[in-house]
Amino acid sequence: MTAPEPAPEPRPAVDGGHDPWAASPQVPAEPAARRWWREIRGALLVAVPVAVLAGPLLGLAWLWWAPRVPLVASGSDVILAEPEGQQAFGADGTFFLAGLALGAVAGVVVFLLRRHGGVASVIGLAAGALLGSFIAWRIGVWFGPEQDVAARAREAGDAVFDAPLELGARGVLLGLPFAALGLHLICMALWGPRDPQPVPAEFPRWGEATGDPGPTPG
Repeated sequence: MTAPEPAPEPRPAVDGGHDPWAASPQVPAEPAARRWWREIRGALLVAVPVAVLAGPLLGLAWLWWAPRVPLVASGSDVILAEPEGQQAFGADGTFFLAGLALGAVAGVVVFLLRRHGGVASVIGLAAGALLGSFIAWRIGVWFGPEQDVAARAREAGDAVFDAPLELGARGVLLGLPFAALGLHLICMALWGPRDPQPVPAEFPRWGEATGDPGPTPG
């Protein structure tokens, strides 16, 4: 008869009872629906305040500071009172510069309040800033000079009146989101959270954990 083989001895634990060769515990994965809802909720928490606050502020600033284009009635036609004037370009420039200023403020504020928001905050900031630019444009048009130029010409007679406030270059709508994302990116690069550096694993030297002095020389 052959003697039964002895049972293998358990591998000694190191580092206060932690076995480095043992399988890591399985962390239950978060359901995909819950994860998506959390990301969407984080984006909305940024997009809605940015659009609601920055949009009206930009619209009022544009309405207040934008130069007016003077028109005058000439018979049955309406012509520019100052053909060499640059007021139309000034209105676009005012919208763009005011959007850059407000976008910079929005980017810094979102960084301070949602520093750990991740990608959801960035997407919400971009969407809210773009929506805010559209709201600002419509506020300036709605509350600016009358849109019906013919009716204004009949009321004014031979007097000079202001043309409706309008954007000649729709690309200036990107000023607010461009500045918001740019300042947010700069703040994240300079003061954003950093991923912890991985700690290298430390294995016991030969014989430290088991008390085995190791192989005998010779």
